Amino acid sequence: MTDDEIIEALKRDNEEFRKLYREHRELDSILSELDKKHYLTTEEELEMHRMKKEKLSKKDKIAELIKNFKND
Repeated sequence: MTDDEIIEALKRDNEEFRKLYREHRELDSILSELDKKHYLTTEEELEMHRMKKEKLSKKDKIAELIKNFKND
């Protein structure tokens, strides 16, 4: 089974994975919009930093769920 097939199976069958995946994609979208700005306020910079950490944390959890799926 490929990683893409595993991701699709987890999105279909695992609520936690589905939620993490959706939230990760939303953060990615928001961060992309912030990257398009020429200037960020201090608050925006802090929020961007916080969101990047949160996105990375979700990515790590997603990777862990994929690994667990492969091991089962």
